[in-house]
Formats: sequence, C-alpha cells, structure tokens
Amino acid sequence: MSKLIKPEGYSPALDLQQTELAIKKIKDFFLGQLSSELRLRRVTAPLFVLKGLGLNDDLNGVERAVTFPIKDMDDAPAEIVHSLAKWKRNTLAEYDVKPGFGVITDMNAVRADEELDNLHSIYVDQWDWERTMTREDRTLRYLRRTVERIYGCILRTEYYLSEMYPQLTPFLPEEIHFIHSEELRRQYPDLTPKEREDAICKAYGAVFIIGIGGKLDDGSVHDLRAPDYDDWSTPNADGFCGLNGDLLIWYPLLNRSIELSSMGIRVDAEALERQLALQGKEDRKNLYFHQRLLKGKLPLSIGGGIGQSRLCMVLLHKAHVGETQASIWPEQMRHDCREAGIMLI
Repeated sequence: MSKLIKPEGYSPALDLQQTELAIKKIKDFFLGQLSSELRLRRVTAPLFVLKGLGLNDDLNGVERAVTFPIKDMDDAPAEIVHSLAKWKRNTLAEYDVKPGFGVITDMNAVRADEELDNLHSIYVDQWDWERTMTREDRTLRYLRRTVERIYGCILRTEYYLSEMYPQLTPFLPEEIHFIHSEELRRQYPDLTPKEREDAICKAYGAVFIIGIGGKLDDGSVHDLRAPDYDDWSTPNADGFCGLNGDLLIWYPLLNRSIELSSMGIRVDAEALERQLALQGKEDRKNLYFHQRLLKGKLPLSIGGGIGQSRLCMVLLHKAHVGETQASIWPEQMRHDCREAGIMLI
C-alpha cells in the first residue's frame, strides 16, 4: 500500500454521522446549482449497456469493462458502464434537446482496473452532463466560459458548506487558471505530466489543462483519451490543438493536485474520422454510435463528468475517497487507514 498518503496528525473535521448528512447536502446543493447554471434536466441513466454498440466509454482506451451475459437474451453480453459520454449524446438526440440546454444524470460505474489509492476506487459516481451546442459555439472561448461556470458552482457549494460547518474553512481560489498541455510541458520540461499538474496547481490553486489526448510537440501525450468522445485534435484559438481538458485543484491536505472533472467539446464527424485514424481504430466507424454521428443524426455537444465522492472528499476535507463512498478496499489499506485515523465507510 505504498501509494496510500497518510497525512500526519490527520483528524476528520466531521464524524461519520455528520459526514453522511453533509454528503447529502453537498449532492443536493451542487446538483441544483449546476442544473440551473447550465440549464440541464435530469434523466435516468443505465448501469450497463449492450456490448458492441459503441455506447460505452473507453476512457484512456485500455481499461476493461466488467462484462456479463444476459440469460433471457441468448446470453448477449452486456457491459457495466465506465461513464456515459457517448450515451448522453445519444440521449440528447432522442429527447431532441435544443442548443443551450442539456441533460444531467447520476452515473454509477465499476472500473475494475483502477489502481486503488486515496483518490481512486473501483466504484465511480459522477454527475454526468451533456449540453447541445451550435457549430458557432465549438470554440475555446465557449469551453473556457463553461469551465468558469462549473467552477463557480463548486465555489458556491464550498461556501454553502462552510456556513453550516464553520470548521470547514474554504480554501479554493476565486478564479481558475487556464493553460494548454503543450504550454505546461514547455513550462516544466523536466517533469512528468503528473508532476506538471502538481506544480501548476500548487502555483494557482485551481487549473484547467486544455488539450488532453493529442500529441505534444515532443511526441508525448499529457494523458491518453479515447478517440470518439472528446475533441482533442481540432486547432483552437491559442494556436494549439484540443477543445477539451481536465479541471484540477491543489489539495493541501494530501499535498497534491486532484482532478475533479474531465470535460470537453465533443467530436464532430470530421474530428471523429481524424482521431480514429490517429489511433488506428477506424473499425469503430461501423458501430451503432459512430454510424449515427457520421450520418449527422447526433447533435453537436459539450459535456463531462464531475466526481461526486471526490468533490465531497475535497469539500469535507477528507484524506481518502473511501470516507465519502462505500467500496471495496484491500485489507492492508483498511488497516493502514485505521492507524492513520482515516475511517473508511
């Protein structure tokens, strides 16, 4: 359990019962704030989808989905979702959601390949949202404005919580800093991508890193992304490529950066063709989702996911995501957490 961070002298600001009540308050308040800010309507989400439709997300492109046969459908294989980026876009089309409006849902997923630590669990719960947009809105300016609006919802939730629990002193900065992953590489050329995230977040407190998935000038990538949801290859107004990114904050308790959201403007047909070719995955063009997109049957959209348990962890000043969600952890990790005063649910 060498990856477990154990803050020296850690003592939770809230006990278990207070924590459970506070989690409910955070989720209710933030959902209302985000839904109002981006004009999102709630929809019901699936826990699993049929394999082979292209609706499940591939995240970084290497994670394995949990699969099981459906007895009453001749053992047709189903997959527990990783997230709902492509499913949500399909839902926008089915509900005929107009530009400027969108959908939001409680996404519950199982990611069996996660490496477990203070931030990562095999159980993932997110607010997954998707918003219809016009072609004129497919710009870096529109992406940045959307990020600022989401960050504003986070700040309002932090303040709301501190009013109820004065021991939870707000620590997030009032503004979020934007930087492209190529600019970040040039600023810290001798650091790894993760070390760059820590350095820039420590400097600014809250950062949105633009352009996740495409190759940087030295041939590396900041982080991997699947080719069929975020647009990471279209040139943008700052002279680099990418209309997507990650929202991160500096978390003093763990002395590291934490990603709270991954989001972006989604691929149009041109970007999909280009990104599938770049990753050698042109065979996906025959899948149900990809066919609908290529034939113009899906709207242009922007969307993302915001980790529920992770946001609760940060706003409640917890040391481990297992303090804000129920999951499975190695027994050694549970033992080490108990010794460090970290009470896992």
